[in-house]
Amino acid sequence: MFHKVNGVIPKNNYILQVTFKNGKIKNYDVKPLFNKYDVFNDLKIVPGLFEQAKADIGGYGISWNDEIDLACDELWENGTDVLITAELLN
Repeated sequence: MFHKVNGVIPKNNYILQVTFKNGKIKNYDVKPLFNKYDVFNDLKIVPGLFEQAKADIGGYGISWNDEIDLACDELWENGTDVLITAELLN
């Protein structure tokens, strides 16, 4: 089952705050991917690239460019739940 992405906000320390179409919010830590897949190192090396994360049309994931992307199921399965607070609602 696909858990489609509604939006993404890049946070400090290579954390993505991902909102899913069902209203769930999860934080996804990109740092473990730096050692696993060389292409993700561009997010550290290229100034401003990490902050350009965007939800893909259709919600099937997020991407930075034609080479760097993450599937919605990866974000859902390996993200950590975010407790919704008044701060997030503003």
